[in-house]
Amino acid sequence: MKTYDDAVTSFREGMAHLCTPVSVITAFDGDRPHGTTVSAIMSLSMHPPMVAVALDRNSQLLDVIQRSHRFGVNILAGGQSDLGVTFARKGDDKFADVDWNLEDQLPRLAGATGWLACYVAQVDEGGDHLLLQGAVLNTATEVSSPLTYFARSFGTHKPCAS
Repeated sequence: MKTYDDAVTSFREGMAHLCTPVSVITAFDGDRPHGTTVSAIMSLSMHPPMVAVALDRNSQLLDVIQRSHRFGVNILAGGQSDLGVTFARKGDDKFADVDWNLEDQLPRLAGATGWLACYVAQVDEGGDHLLLQGAVLNTATEVSSPLTYFARSFGTHKPCAS
């Protein structure tokens, strides 16, 4: 029988084989932008338009979002793996040398293939994460392949030939 640590290691390895989109979740505290890279995001509802995103309970960004009740979703494009890495690290200077603007009172990253401005409609428990249900207030898209994460590497989606 597997130990708990073995089960966690096995689960982590299994999840590494799940291809996911890479997004940067952002918020603004009135003074400065905040953001973090996530791969745990999904479309939740069409009526009304909603998404769900999971954030670590210890995330500094989560504190900002819980105060403002708003967050942005920047769906990264295939050529933006550098932003995926930048926003995955800890620290307060993630926006240094990053091209962004304030849209819908939220930080929007230039060049992202998708943009969603959301307000927090509901928060649910999810182990060591909280699951934020976001009601979508505004969207924008660019035509480009999305950045994906698979087997601990960044890549992009290419349509299969039919």
